[in-house]
Amino acid sequence: MSFTSRQVSIAGSMLHYRIAGPEGAPTLLFLHGAGGAEGSLGVLGTLADRWRVIVPDHPGFGASTDPEWLDTIHDAAYAYLDFLEALDLRDVHLVGSSLGGWLAMEIAIRSASRLARLTLIAAAGIRPGDIPTGDLFMWSPEERVRNTIADPLLAGKILALPQTPEQAEIALRNHFTTAKLAWEPRFFDPHLDKWLHRLRLPVQVIWGAEDRLFPLALGEKLAGLIPGARLDVIPGCGHVPMVENPAALSALLREFQGSAS
Repeated sequence: MSFTSRQVSIAGSMLHYRIAGPEGAPTLLFLHGAGGAEGSLGVLGTLADRWRVIVPDHPGFGASTDPEWLDTIHDAAYAYLDFLEALDLRDVHLVGSSLGGWLAMEIAIRSASRLARLTLIAAAGIRPGDIPTGDLFMWSPEERVRNTIADPLLAGKILALPQTPEQAEIALRNHFTTAKLAWEPRFFDPHLDKWLHRLRLPVQVIWGAEDRLFPLALGEKLAGLIPGARLDVIPGCGHVPMVENPAALSALLREFQGSAS
């Protein structure tokens, strides 16, 4: 299903979002990772038969403006609380991938009043401790693809795709904003772990078994920190199941909605 582009003013800044699916259907709000939302639109479009799917560009990413007030991941979390209010979204299935999963947790520990359930896909955010993680900022553009996609043939196909000047500009912009939010400390909030007990809603953690950016051990640690969370592992998959195994991801999201209803 195709998406319609819209925008809304949040704290004096324009937030761009895409929307698809029938009016009155349950809402699925997807928060993208460091690379932006484009690579996830395929699988998200297939979910619009069941959900009203909303896919924003985070402040400073994609087609959204870069607000002066954006300094930390917490600023983005409060902006999304305003976004939920501005669109009067209720009983939302909040889904966050990687950086977006971290952001989803920051939102939910502050207020889950408009949320029904939470899915975290290969989420950043917690302190890794002695779990070795990859370093997105130290990898070249080619290394980022090859280290986030487990299947080398698929990684090669993605790398062979031509990139327009506009896409290159957006990719660079996304990378700069990611650095603003996640440079130091690297992709985690040292204060997040101690507040995860506030996630008093059904929580699903989805992880690729072959994730080289955030290894599965980090997903197991995250699920253990959240009361009642379930962990679903996708075999043979890397960091971005939206691209590498969209069928498995779609099935897990659909099953979770049914089990959490």
